[in-house]
Amino acid sequence: MSNNLAKISEARKDVEQLKMEVNVNRMKVSVVVSEMLSFCQSHSLSDPLVSPVPSAENPFREKRLVCVVV
Repeated sequence: MSNNLAKISEARKDVEQLKMEVNVNRMKVSVVVSEMLSFCQSHSLSDPLVSPVPSAENPFREKRLVCVVV
């Protein structure tokens, strides 16, 4: 008897999962990749990993302290 209740409970969980997945907007991989490429290309000029930040504007540049020990 409890085995049947477990099967019914499992089936209800599956139905709830399928109800949630019905509303998911699925896209083809090729469409998503082309959108990602166009986004990356359009934002590449402002990306510091692609185009380096000028050293005068870089807040993380090494401070060059000259220290001589004699």
